[in-house]
Amino acid sequence: MKTIYLFISLSVIALQACSQSPTNTPSNTTPKTPATTPAATTEKPKKPVYASAKEGWLVDVDEAYAISTKEKKPILANFTGSDWCGWCKKLDADVFTKPAFKEWAKENVVLLELDFPRRFQIPQKNQQQNAAMQNALGIRGYPTIWILNLTKDATSGQYKVNGLGKTGYAPTVEQFLSSVNQFVN
Repeated sequence: MKTIYLFISLSVIALQACSQSPTNTPSNTTPKTPATTPAATTEKPKKPVYASAKEGWLVDVDEAYAISTKEKKPILANFTGSDWCGWCKKLDADVFTKPAFKEWAKENVVLLELDFPRRFQIPQKNQQQNAAMQNALGIRGYPTIWILNLTKDATSGQYKVNGLGKTGYAPTVEQFLSSVNQFVN
């Protein structure tokens, strides 16, 4: 019984120690006064811009549409749960990070990541656009990859989605490309 009590006590102490947030100002110094504060710190800090962790992937449907229209390429939309979906992580590692895929993508498609994370929050605008695309294409599982074209209604600003084909996980770049090339060409 003493062992259990000791274990619980140590666990509580460890959790409290880990949950304390660090301070930016050491306790033994005085804060800077406005006269001693550098000019750079008086500017408002810029909000970090949300972007995909993967090089070359866009997260904004409007930006993907603009590039797709300009370059006359379809969009490869990757519906993913980047921080929790094991098959999504495996697809990233086995296919999307490989030079052969990157070269193919540069020539053939515009890359769009539509993420549904659980451990962090993406901006509201991206959450809404991702959910709208998920609903429009009937996404039920991850990873799901759609090759698609978008057209934009000039009066409403709404997109019409023309799905060319979809696929999921493939263990190699070659297998993935043999699946999606039939939709691109």
